[in-house]
Amino acid sequence: GNRNWDPYIPQTLQDAYDAGHRKLLMVTTSAYSCYSSCRQYREDIGMALTETGLDGRLEVDKVRQYFDHPGFVEPFIEGTAAGIADVRAQLAAAGNPDAPVHVLFATHSIPTRDAEAAGRSADEPRQFAEDSAYVAQHLATGGEVMRRVEAESGLAAPWSLVYQSRSGAPHVPWLEPDINDAIADLSKQGVKGIVIVPLGFVSDHMEVVWDLDTEALETCRELGLAATRVPTPGTHRRFVEGLVDLICERTVANNIRDRPAATDLGPWYDVCRPGCCANFRGEKPTIAGADTTVGAGHDAYPAGGEDAR
Repeated sequence: GNRNWDPYIPQTLQDAYDAGHRKLLMVTTSAYSCYSSCRQYREDIGMALTETGLDGRLEVDKVRQYFDHPGFVEPFIEGTAAGIADVRAQLAAAGNPDAPVHVLFATHSIPTRDAEAAGRSADEPRQFAEDSAYVAQHLATGGEVMRRVEAESGLAAPWSLVYQSRSGAPHVPWLEPDINDAIADLSKQGVKGIVIVPLGFVSDHMEVVWDLDTEALETCRELGLAATRVPTPGTHRRFVEGLVDLICERTVANNIRDRPAATDLGPWYDVCRPGCCANFRGEKPTIAGADTTVGAGHDAYPAGGEDAR
């Protein structure tokens, strides 16, 4: 089900219920923790259950945020190593084999207020880097990607986290630096090669193809920089296997201590902490939280028993 396109979530839930299903598990296409990439999806389901009258009749849960699941991280390791090698080959072909190369991990910018609320809860004892679980998760994953690239391929380069696709009122502060500003600054510092890694995205879509492949790479061309954009996980075998693993975590008995995580921040919570990633625009019905019962119950199964699932 989708938030902004057919099939919409309410109809998807109704169709699932009418088909005899009573328990659903949601897999989102967003790996990180913040309002727009986690809580808003939980709200979408909560509101749909309420609007359709299915709350208490249909149970819906979600998989954990998977920013550091090996199935998500390993395609970026492979792609980043190939990207560094590609840019260095471009520079060598231009007669500048020893020119500086920089890796930019790109993700969606969000309002700084939402970033500060990401992961924040009275039940969360950790202090996150940059005071934000959203930022900390990206920094930890980017650091692990670069560590593995150097360990496995011998390739190394300085790296930084940058942002893209900001929207909304210009007076509202969002996370920075913008990727195009960062590229311009690196060029002034003498960097000659740029590797763009879409770390915040699971697949190629408008914000990857336009903001990175069109605008960011055009900025590189205008500045005379060698550049490439690393693939998103998409249909990479390891990512697909990782999604299967995430589903199996919730559908078969397993020990949470055995769940794979590539950084010290994970594995992330199945059930979100009370109040985390707050919606400053007002509370809405929300599933999969320690402070909510929406989506937590279901009708008895129809004829055929639980096998009807």
